[in-house]
Amino acid sequence: MSDHVVPHFHNDAGVSVIEIGSQEFMCVGANPPFDHPHVFLDLGNDNEIICPYCSTLYRFASDLAPGEARPPECVLKDKVA
Repeated sequence: MSDHVVPHFHNDAGVSVIEIGSQEFMCVGANPPFDHPHVFLDLGNDNEIICPYCSTLYRFASDLAPGEARPPECVLKDKVA
């Protein structure tokens, strides 16, 4: 098991792009209880990825720290397993 926490992001705001500082993360769609299955996404060598459930476009931003997002309200603070 990994020794780091995988950040979780949501798109309650309905923005077209969420910039993130993480290469690996979970998309939950919207804040619980309106979330979709929590899907693990890995950018690999790419800078962008689209969530297959909610179609949110995530873009890697090297100026953000891991776990941070732009807009910042898209970071899920209280993760639900």
